[in-house]
Amino acid sequence: MKRIATALLFLAAAGIATSSLAHDTKKKTGKAAAQPLVSFPAADLKWRELAGTGGIKVADVRGSITGKGPYDAFVIFPAGKDNPYHLHTQNLPTVVLKGTFYAVIDGKRIDYPAGSFYNLPANMPHYSGCAKGEDCLLFQYQADHFDLVQVEKK
Repeated sequence: MKRIATALLFLAAAGIATSSLAHDTKKKTGKAAAQPLVSFPAADLKWRELAGTGGIKVADVRGSITGKGPYDAFVIFPAGKDNPYHLHTQNLPTVVLKGTFYAVIDGKRIDYPAGSFYNLPANMPHYSGCAKGEDCLLFQYQADHFDLVQVEKK
């Protein structure tokens, strides 16, 4: 049942990303453009470690999480890895597929176990990371590039 719920959340997140892309195309042309098939069985994902991140790995499925423009990507966040206090300049939708990811917002910690979804608003300072015990597998997507802007704690 947990796997089914996780799969449904993943499909919903992917649908949000592709439906917003189709909506943008429709606004510009007046009609919905045909979308190409995007297919990435787990065995076909190309993983790479992000330099200077302490072991964070990504597998892009659309665009590049480190490039310009829209992207969809799987992210493996090592168990026990914490981010510094930071923000993102655009909303960051995330589906947690494995492990327990967390965010600390206004001093309150929220745990997101596998099967969870959150959409972190742009410019919201927070801490985040993967709880100890099991690596976190995330699916993230944005309309433009990923960024992590460190901020000083007030």
